Amino acid sequence: MITKAASDLKTDSKPLPVSAYVTELVSKAKQATRRLASLPTSTKNHALLAMAEALESRSDELLAANEDDLKAFGNAPAKKAMADRLRLTKMRIGEMAAGIREVATLPDPVGVMSSMWTRPNGMQVGRVRVPIGVIGIIYESRPNVTADSAALCLKSGNVCVLRGGSEAIHSNTAIAAILATASEKAGVPPGAITFVDRADRDVVPVLLKQDRFIDLIIPRGGESLMKLIAEHSTIPVVKHDAGVCHIYVDAAADLTMAEAICVNAKAQRPSTCNAMETLLIHQSIARALLSKLAASLRAANVEIRGCPKTCQLISEAKPASEQDYGKEFLDLILAVKIVKNMDEAMEHIAQYGSRHTEAIVTSDYGRSMRFLKEVDASAVLVNASTRLNDGYQFGLGAEIGISTSRIHARGPMGLEELTCAKFIVLGSGQLRE
Repeated sequence: MITKAASDLKTDSKPLPVSAYVTELVSKAKQATRRLASLPTSTKNHALLAMAEALESRSDELLAANEDDLKAFGNAPAKKAMADRLRLTKMRIGEMAAGIREVATLPDPVGVMSSMWTRPNGMQVGRVRVPIGVIGIIYESRPNVTADSAALCLKSGNVCVLRGGSEAIHSNTAIAAILATASEKAGVPPGAITFVDRADRDVVPVLLKQDRFIDLIIPRGGESLMKLIAEHSTIPVVKHDAGVCHIYVDAAADLTMAEAICVNAKAQRPSTCNAMETLLIHQSIARALLSKLAASLRAANVEIRGCPKTCQLISEAKPASEQDYGKEFLDLILAVKIVKNMDEAMEHIAQYGSRHTEAIVTSDYGRSMRFLKEVDASAVLVNASTRLNDGYQFGLGAEIGISTSRIHARGPMGLEELTCAKFIVLGSGQLRE
């Protein structure tokens, strides 16, 4: 199954050349921007609810498409983490639908006046939130990104151009088609949800040159994808980069709390970007913490790669290499290092972290506040799992990604982060002198 927008781009049975295909696709998407930006909130919410219902009612169709992707992808052990991201289940489809319904309940950021002031000449100046325009989302593996991105873009008044990875082509094509059809029936203009249904590698470089039609690129994927986009894009990019996340267990930590947080952060879903990859432990509590934590991690099938001191305390731990610190395992593998104090922990995070998510477990207020202030990341947590750095968990609804960029948006990108501001002026004949 392919989206209506994509099917319109075929002449007879011969597909268009890539350049012509992409240009026609994004130009049609651009045509939907004015109508979508002016849609009332009630119409957008009605469309979102219809999209959620359509996903659930056609779940068997989605699972069949996903099975085609899984068979083609294979089950090699090295692909385990990505296969987990790729897999759809009834529960995950239900979660996608729930995420869309959550977006429907959130306040519409479009048209919100953040401030207004009056100048000495009587002219009133204000700032109002408006859609960015056309947002291109380029992503890998997870089919749920298709639903999350479409929902958030629609609610924030943005047209989305979705380009998923080739490994999920059947799943993403089916999801996009269902969402586009349901939204159009509810009054959303055709092209508002546009899906690139070609898996050709040369599509992405061409897409990244469409600055006449696309206003922002949001990538979600690994290092090679980020490098490709950085090298080829003529469109502004907000990065969703690697998640090398740390937890530092301080000398003043509640060890029972620390154990629960660490197991959750590593083992609850290790293939995600906000899973803990490195555990840093203050030397004064290392023996006491690891005596219980090691058993809990072992029960969760977590492989520990530790510093020399860690290996002395945990017999089954493997020696960690320099490359293990700063690595995004996306698997049940954890690097562990025992540190002298919080300063050493923060220095380690600064050297090896990806500025995604960092956490401290401590009952010392002063150290927790210092950690929050000095550690550089899109989200810094005290006494909480790194897995909580998520748009839904933060109350933003389904997120379009976790930005590690410093410009425009940082952290989970919800509705407000998908808008920008424009100035409006109310005058009564004022002239510049």
